[in-house]
Amino acid sequence: MSDTEKSAQAQPNESVEPSFRYNAKLAQGIEEKWQKIWDDEGTFWAANVNGDLKDGKGHNAEGRPSYFAMDMFPYPSGKGLRALFSRAPPAPAGASRYHRMKGENVLHAMGYDAFGLPAEQYAVQTGQHPRITTEQNIANMRRQLHRMGLSFDNRRSFATIDPGYVRWTQWIFSRIYDAWYDKDATNPSGSKGCARPISTLVEQFESGKRAIPGFEGKAWADLSEAEQADVLNDFRLAYISKSPVNWCPGLGTVLANEEVTAEGKSERGNFPVFQRELRQWSMRITAYGHRLIEDLDTIDWPEKVKLMQRNWIGESHGASVHFDVETPNGVKDMEIYTTRPDTLFGTTFAVVSPEHHLLENVPAEWPAETPEDWKGGYATPVEAVKAYRLAAEAKTAKDRVDEAGEKTGLFTGLYAINPITGAKLPLFTADYVLMDYGTGAIMAVPGGDQRDYDFAVKFGLPVIYTVKPLPESGDDLANYEGKAPFVSHDGIVINSSIDATKAKGDSLSLDGLRVDEAIDKVNAWLESAGVGKGTVSYRLRDWVVRPPPGAGQRLGFPPAGPTGASRSRSSTARTAPRTCFPTSSCRLTCRTCRTTVRRPSTRRTPNPTRRLR
Repeated sequence: MSDTEKSAQAQPNESVEPSFRYNAKLAQGIEEKWQKIWDDEGTFWAANVNGDLKDGKGHNAEGRPSYFAMDMFPYPSGKGLRALFSRAPPAPAGASRYHRMKGENVLHAMGYDAFGLPAEQYAVQTGQHPRITTEQNIANMRRQLHRMGLSFDNRRSFATIDPGYVRWTQWIFSRIYDAWYDKDATNPSGSKGCARPISTLVEQFESGKRAIPGFEGKAWADLSEAEQADVLNDFRLAYISKSPVNWCPGLGTVLANEEVTAEGKSERGNFPVFQRELRQWSMRITAYGHRLIEDLDTIDWPEKVKLMQRNWIGESHGASVHFDVETPNGVKDMEIYTTRPDTLFGTTFAVVSPEHHLLENVPAEWPAETPEDWKGGYATPVEAVKAYRLAAEAKTAKDRVDEAGEKTGLFTGLYAINPITGAKLPLFTADYVLMDYGTGAIMAVPGGDQRDYDFAVKFGLPVIYTVKPLPESGDDLANYEGKAPFVSHDGIVINSSIDATKAKGDSLSLDGLRVDEAIDKVNAWLESAGVGKGTVSYRLRDWVVRPPPGAGQRLGFPPAGPTGASRSRSSTARTAPRTCFPTSSCRLTCRTCRTTVRRPSTRRTPNPTRRLR
């Protein structure tokens, strides 16, 4: 009987499928066959210039053009790849294939970002050691990536928990820690500014070539070891800072803003999150701000992308100004940064962050004639500040600066003195001022800033306008007085003249000048009076490293010690077994075996924390 006849006699509900119909089973067979051939022949192997790592044909690079492709590392916190991640690797794999077919020596690498909060939380919940869970997840991800047919060189893969990886990240960190940014040195590209060994800075301090900040007139050798460490900390590229962070006691770690919900809870576990000022490792990336902007001209990027980068870096020119603050413990200094020093005559109050150090000096009683709505219902400034700090801790940084949010604040009982006019400015604390942005203190000019204006209206503070519209603009200041601030960088300066300044006793007038001219004139006066200077600031902030437990190991960060230096090696510490998984950069004890952990090192690479005091 022919196949046609057999088919005709088949039952109506019986499906007859051709032998080679392309279906899931056939596709899987084809993929597995060719993936095995690729593995056996080393199709995706990249060759070194020399040595044992050769391509699939047993050859070294032999002068072939090289091409390197690397994907975002998957995060093995779950049992398999996330759907979002599985969409990313095919594009680099396609580019790798293109360059490989051109005869280039292509290295397509893959690694695993193995540290993280989910791994730790899983270990806490199940009691299983995080290394076991993580390595199981990595093995499954390798299988999944292999089945996707991606062109990874499977000989060149690592996870961030590998001792060899940690060794080199520690070495990198030690180089960053032992470096400072010298803006006067010439870098390899020929422009000014580059990193130099910290020893060269010490030599300048020792020789007297550079004044020691905060210890002018003293010799380097006269400083104690702790004082020297504090001075160098202000120059190092990797340094200790005290920064407000999102602290989650329930998870025992610091969270990024995006890991905190709108309700002030942790995204993982729904635990309460509080603002805390903690010692953190930071990277002094703002030192490179101007170079980053300049170097954008040397790269072949679309202009709109370069503009986005320039705005993100956000270079701004302004002034740092010092205000005296009268406190029960004597006169204290309050430094502010402003892009509009020309508006100093319009400053009617000042505001500091709830975390600002000046709040340690509030008076025991309210000053006479303090308005009741300034007190917030509290009997004393000490009680008021304490309560407000606690309330601010319960908010995230995003909530605190939300333009649509309610403007809160209270009087501290302190007054700042305007260095030009001598006016006593009531000093408030408000949570919209963040300690890690600028200096944590602002001079408030309600006549030229909307947020200051709203705050002034709420607390009945005076509003002084120091700029009026240009005559040719067709606008008039009367359109704003008593209704809104006049927010414009260009205009004619008014109400900015005095016969005898507080700091110098000389006359100063900015009236009639355009804004930019007034800024130049007041900056020159600030420097001559010794109460400020023109400075450059950036929207780009120094990178505060806020890793979840264990994530600090990606950069090999030693833990930040209580005195601002990293903890020195304990004489009782011993190297942990290779099975130990240091679950936190801020803990030196393995949670599972209770071994005091000191990261493994080799004879050729000294422990980079050895000289970190």
